[in-house]
Amino acid sequence: MSTLTAEVSLTVPAADTPVVPAAFFVNSYTGPVSRYGDDAWSMDPINANPSTERVRVLWKPFPALMREECRYLAWLMINIALPDIFLEGRAPSMRTRQSAATIYRTVLQWRRFATWLDKRGVTSLTACTDEHFRDYALSLNRKLKANRNTVGAELVCLTRLWMFDRTSPVPLHIPEPPWEHEGGDDFLPAASVGGENLTEAISPETMGPLLIWALRVVDDFAEDILAAWAENRRLTEIAKTAPRTKEGLARLNTYLADLAEHDRPVPTINVNGRRLAASLYIAGLTGSALAQVNIATSRRQRWREYLAAHPGECPLPSPINGTVGGASWTPSIDFDEVPLLMRHLGTACFIVLTYLTGMRPGEVLGLRSGCCPDPDGPSQRHVIHGYVYKTAVDEDGNHLSIGELRDVPWVAIAPAVAAIRVLERIVPAGELLFGSRFHQFGGFGRRPKVALRAETLRERMENFVDWASKLARRLDRPHEVIPPDPHGAIGTGRFRRTLAWHIARRPGGLIALAIQYGHMRTAVSAGYASRSRDGIHDLLDIESARATADTLATLAADRAAGGGISGPAARRAILAASQAPAFEGVAFTASQARKLLTNSTLAVHDNANAFLACVYNPDKALCRLRAGQETPSLDRCVSTCANIVRTDRHAAQLTLKADEFVKQAASELVPEPLAGRLRNHAAGLRDLANKHYRERITISEVSA
Repeated sequence: MSTLTAEVSLTVPAADTPVVPAAFFVNSYTGPVSRYGDDAWSMDPINANPSTERVRVLWKPFPALMREECRYLAWLMINIALPDIFLEGRAPSMRTRQSAATIYRTVLQWRRFATWLDKRGVTSLTACTDEHFRDYALSLNRKLKANRNTVGAELVCLTRLWMFDRTSPVPLHIPEPPWEHEGGDDFLPAASVGGENLTEAISPETMGPLLIWALRVVDDFAEDILAAWAENRRLTEIAKTAPRTKEGLARLNTYLADLAEHDRPVPTINVNGRRLAASLYIAGLTGSALAQVNIATSRRQRWREYLAAHPGECPLPSPINGTVGGASWTPSIDFDEVPLLMRHLGTACFIVLTYLTGMRPGEVLGLRSGCCPDPDGPSQRHVIHGYVYKTAVDEDGNHLSIGELRDVPWVAIAPAVAAIRVLERIVPAGELLFGSRFHQFGGFGRRPKVALRAETLRERMENFVDWASKLARRLDRPHEVIPPDPHGAIGTGRFRRTLAWHIARRPGGLIALAIQYGHMRTAVSAGYASRSRDGIHDLLDIESARATADTLATLAADRAAGGGISGPAARRAILAASQAPAFEGVAFTASQARKLLTNSTLAVHDNANAFLACVYNPDKALCRLRAGQETPSLDRCVSTCANIVRTDRHAAQLTLKADEFVKQAASELVPEPLAGRLRNHAAGLRDLANKHYRERITISEVSA
């Protein structure tokens, strides 16, 4: 039970008092600890979440006359737990003890509030009034693109200011914010769809080739890249430890003389547009000291002139086994190319894991080596175990900085498991799969015990897209160039929404993979089955509802333009289409989506792959695999099903496909048995199209 006081002295600390007492350190923290009087307070001692930023509270930007007041209240927030009485009737997300990220955000909001007060002539929090809180809340509402969630979070920060002042032995008597006793609605913007529902899915035209290249790098190129990296490390170690000896110099001279004798180029690297000798590479090959290589290639006139006239690459001897379309993806891997390829390999693993599991980016970045053990039996699935930090609490309801193991693991399909196995070869056992110190590959900025930064991954994502597109052009695969997404940079936070989009809509042919989205839906849903409906379930429902609404709108527009509908479920489809106007411009919430999806009279699902739509009635569905199946299995459509309908658009697509088959059959390269099957298939498609035009129902016929 939380109490009003804590086991620390609540008097104003001395300047050299540690901000965080040793008892609160997480994960056996041994780094520096900020002091009360410091201009910056590091939150590292209480932050064990590897995917969050390492933040510092800065005191200089505070108005000078309110700085010490806020400093003391912030120190209380770190060192004591709020009394339980303050949490009564509040959302479960409100904690007695705050996380490092929450403390940082809260103090940052205090700074904004203090700055706002200072501009209005208020020089102390003791002079803060009820009207100040009201006016400040109004100013937050007036901000461009202000939304209910953001403003609500900012007001909660000010509520904490009042709460911790109430717990203080030297209170400033800050008044209770008016939203605490009047309710929050009058101080917040109107409710709107927010969070992941506002995130735009990555377009199929972009996501298709992006996923193809990510899977290709993980499945086909990983062995080549890892082998080249091992050789790079071996040569680098030799170069950095080789002593400066006469024997080493002799080997170097012999190596250079052999290059000149056979008119072969000198291995070089590109440094700011200049070709310089690849000293590490040459020293590793010859066992010579780096200094000897540098002197020979930069000071000795003969080799300096030869290098300038004969610059070359530095290919590694490691094998190339990966192929694209039956041909090697690269003739060799260069010594100085490997670090970049290793970064691309890590990025590809991130894409595969984030997209094919439904995890949030922070959840992926928090995974560790060993998180996905092999199942005990062949019939069991791989599962991924991870930690949760944001909602982790101890038995008293205090935020648990070290996190806790997630109760329900994620179900992993084969490509996700393959990505984890690749990452486990990059990082040591038990370490973060995306640990910053293991993913720099010779670069700078290694941070121990934390994952790669979000901005680092965003930059690497764009670099991966650029590299993969160039490779697609070089390999004469223009259809696999990754086009820009119409909604901007791909980033890291859009894959989860994109997964829901593709599962719900199944864009035929745009994602050329041997992964069926029906199976993906089963795997993703199973991974969240024991959790609340929030999260991936909501995204799936919302995207399914949007897809259904789009299908209804298309049906209604086609009928209004004189188009016809045929099939055993045509009358049900017409009834559903008549209700399409009710969904125009609707931004679905999760609850609205579920209402639409459970309304059997509106359950119309387009199936572009089969050139039809399904008006799903589970009692008539031939695709139903189990009792209670709420949606059709569109990859199992049966031609005699009573739920099938076709439109003029479907019939036109059938005709185009038939023409395509006839054209293929006419080719001299196609053997006659196959040509005959193609012609028969084309005839069958034309029969379906003709049947539609004979039986179609138009709006005039319904009216009559």
